[in-house]
Amino acid sequence: MNYMGANEIRESYLKFFEGKEHLRLPSFSLVPKNDKSLLLINAGMAPLKPYFTGVEEPPRKRITTCQKCIRTGDIENVGKTSRHGTFFEMLGNFSFGDYFKEEIIPWAWEFVTEVLKISKDKLYVTIYLEDDEAFEIWTKKTNVDPSRIFRLGKDDNFWEIGVGPCGPCTEIHFDRGSGKINSVEEFIKAADEDRVVEFWNLVFTQFDKNEQGNYNRLSSPNIDTGMGLERMATIMQGVNNIFEIDTVKSILNKACEVTNTEYNKDSNKDVSLRIITDHVKSVTIMICDGVQPSNEGRGYVLRRLLRRAARHGRLLGVNGVFLNKIVDTVVENYGAAYPELKEKQDYIKKIITLEEERFNETIDAGMEILKGYIAQIEASGNKILSGNKAFKLYDTYGFPFELTEEILEEKGMAIDVEGFNKEMKEQRERARAARGENTYMGSDESPVNKIDASINTVFDGYSNLKLDSKVLMLADEKELKDEMSAGEEGFLVTEVTPFYAEMGGQVGDAGFIYGDNFKIEVKNCKKNVGGKIYHIIKVLEGKVKVNTIATLEVERDRRNNICKNHTATHMLHEALRIVLGEHVHQSGSYVDDERLRFDFTHFTTLTSEELEKVEVLVNEKVMEVYQVVTDVMSIDEAKNSGAVALFDDKYNEEVRVVSIGEFSKELCGGTHIKNSGQIGLFKIISESGVAAGIRRIEALTGFNAIKFVENKNTVLKEAASALKCNEKDVLRKITAQALEVKDKEKEISELKAKLLQGAENDIINNSKDVKGVQVVTASLKDIDANGLRDLADKVRNKLNVGVVVLGSVAGDKVNLVAMATKSALEKGIHCGKIIKEVAAITGGGGGGRPDMAQAGGKDASKLSDALSKSYEIVETLVK
Repeated sequence: MNYMGANEIRESYLKFFEGKEHLRLPSFSLVPKNDKSLLLINAGMAPLKPYFTGVEEPPRKRITTCQKCIRTGDIENVGKTSRHGTFFEMLGNFSFGDYFKEEIIPWAWEFVTEVLKISKDKLYVTIYLEDDEAFEIWTKKTNVDPSRIFRLGKDDNFWEIGVGPCGPCTEIHFDRGSGKINSVEEFIKAADEDRVVEFWNLVFTQFDKNEQGNYNRLSSPNIDTGMGLERMATIMQGVNNIFEIDTVKSILNKACEVTNTEYNKDSNKDVSLRIITDHVKSVTIMICDGVQPSNEGRGYVLRRLLRRAARHGRLLGVNGVFLNKIVDTVVENYGAAYPELKEKQDYIKKIITLEEERFNETIDAGMEILKGYIAQIEASGNKILSGNKAFKLYDTYGFPFELTEEILEEKGMAIDVEGFNKEMKEQRERARAARGENTYMGSDESPVNKIDASINTVFDGYSNLKLDSKVLMLADEKELKDEMSAGEEGFLVTEVTPFYAEMGGQVGDAGFIYGDNFKIEVKNCKKNVGGKIYHIIKVLEGKVKVNTIATLEVERDRRNNICKNHTATHMLHEALRIVLGEHVHQSGSYVDDERLRFDFTHFTTLTSEELEKVEVLVNEKVMEVYQVVTDVMSIDEAKNSGAVALFDDKYNEEVRVVSIGEFSKELCGGTHIKNSGQIGLFKIISESGVAAGIRRIEALTGFNAIKFVENKNTVLKEAASALKCNEKDVLRKITAQALEVKDKEKEISELKAKLLQGAENDIINNSKDVKGVQVVTASLKDIDANGLRDLADKVRNKLNVGVVVLGSVAGDKVNLVAMATKSALEKGIHCGKIIKEVAAITGGGGGGRPDMAQAGGKDASKLSDALSKSYEIVETLVK
């Protein structure tokens, strides 16, 4: 066995299976497509589910990949153990009804012993207890020592998830120890002690388990294998820890450098360094694949990892932003395998910087909140922080649970962990509900997701909006149908369609399908989880049957408006890159017949000048009437031609490139107008932020844009009429009136102050003595909270031992204030307690210090009763 770097192992594996007629596919994005069962891709086979379930035809029967994966189930163990990491790479080879056990077992042994050159004396094999077929292949088609094959039960060597496809598996293990293992019992003990490490799992999907628990043989069994690259690298490099393999170690070294910390000197610091190393690697690749920091879903996973890494930087004494300095090292080690990392390197660093800066602010805010909670605990004599409050710190303020725990421990306090876990469980359930319920492999059981893999509807609607085709399938929400009658709603599939299926941010087409005896409304057109086109329909007249020839006609005006908006998004994208810079990339879009929405990478709000430049540039290109040309070419030809592609999209070997003159060139499967002049007018109506580093522009085109401008013009005319001035003088007139109103408000305020000065003595004259404390109350009108506080302060200054309680009704709101002299406090007076009871009578609440408190109320009719209560409250407080 020779030393091999992680990148070398990856390439040798993929090359080996290419030699076995496998199609090498690049890693799919970490963001699942058409799969609600997962937040993030967590296994090599996960993106290939549609091929396993038969809802989509694979590009080839044999496929090999190295898949990026994220798992956070054991996040608390990351950095503490030798094996746990959140990001990992899964090498896999897959057969979809092609080869089976007789091929994969000898191939696996060949790769391990002849390519990797691992000694047979260091290897063990496990098989499922009842899989005699696998045992025979291992012993007859490889030169493995039969005494090194162990039979294990279902828990270890049988793969199944509920009902559906399942089957036995065989695993290959590496022995780190010395001396031969001679029995199953010895093997299990060695595995538990980490002496024996499993590195390759070969799953034989040969059964279909039904609801009754029966295992029926599949007519076309599949092969699904998975080899953890990091684990394989530890074996090939003779190390026991994934943080010591070449690619990860270089990131760890960089983490040491930027935190000024030496590795292997302090076990606690080592844990922090490993956490930083793993989490920065994970967030770098997640951001590259389009995940944005947020408080829910996969964005929450990203935020949690990033903040956890930043938190451990603080534990190492780093107070400023530092995580972005490690990103370059991640790209150096993984950029060859995943070139999109190099393309988005600066963008990734900017997002991480913004998020870390935000965390530094929130962690300081969280500290203040926690200090308040600690004060409350101390005042109550309790020693436990409620799970609700701990979760609020964690969830709302991004304050790490372990940091809360650590600070409380220093104060001799603890967290109600059970209560915290209850809150966490409820949040997970909310997130699960938001993703929706799923069945095996995340495939929705709706009839539209059961369209036979052999059916491939041809889209012929780029220039053709009306054609005849055969109806291949009908269904409602529950089942497939042979026919559908007037009033019924459901789904319809044809051989050919002019209807564009919702995709790439463009909405699906609407229109009609009709024949001699029926008429159908097409409400939308979509693709199922397997990429099959289906129409969402309502039968308006007559009866339609499967195999009927029908005429399909797209609503022309609606499609035309969609085309205008789609072409405009391409032009907007290019204009933004010219005005703002090359860092701008599309992050998302939505195009319908009324407007367009375009999300893009940028880090600050666009100025009015920048927006104007973008809008003018697009309109200039509209007026130059560029021809919109579509060419079909290979993906490599498209990229070499300078066409812009979306990083997280997977493209077929042949792609459509849409060029708008020499101005814009993008890969796009959507529909477009014939020339830019057909857009007519382009008008930006809003610009906003939707996530860290992501901005959104909404815009209109054509008559919708003209209508928007006309509405603005109408409002301007009405404003000029109301102000009795010309349209060009509206702004000047409004400014002048605003200044006049401000002066009047100041004058009114001064008059009120003068009136209050005269009221001070009248208020004091109505005071009452309560156990030696002079109690002054008064009900006033139209005095705001500030004015009421000033008046109370002036009255208090004229008292020796006294309390002032004032109330005012301003509009429909009650304002209340209580103040006390220092000598009154010595007698037991507490304004906070007084105001709390007084406010409650008016249906409000408030509080404050012993010497001053404020409150608000809702019921003005109870103000007099509330103020009268003051005397009674004072009497109970005076010592």
